[in-house]
Amino acid sequence: MDPDDVDEHDTPAEVDAAFRTLRRVAITHFLLFLAVVTGVPALSLTLGWWSDARIEGGLSPGFAMAAFGLYAFFLVVGLAAATLSNAVESRMLGGDHPGADGADRHEDQQ
Repeated sequence: MDPDDVDEHDTPAEVDAAFRTLRRVAITHFLLFLAVVTGVPALSLTLGWWSDARIEGGLSPGFAMAAFGLYAFFLVVGLAAATLSNAVESRMLGGDHPGADGADRHEDQQ
């Protein structure tokens, strides 16, 4: 029998577990995003040097963070969320489940 001919269906429990895990990943990354986005103006309100100091090119640390740092942070958080979500989904849903037939265990012992 050709493995491509077999329809594979995930059980409702597997789908529910994957959904709950992906929801946790999304909420965690959103809270991280929210903390950083609200933290930048909060630093401007609480630390005088954040707005008054000057770094390369005469920019304040707050302006440099808003102009450059946040975009780098958004890229890193977006890539991390996408990578983790794809890994969770590929492990939890579809495909062969390692150890289901015992073949993976046999290969590990050799």
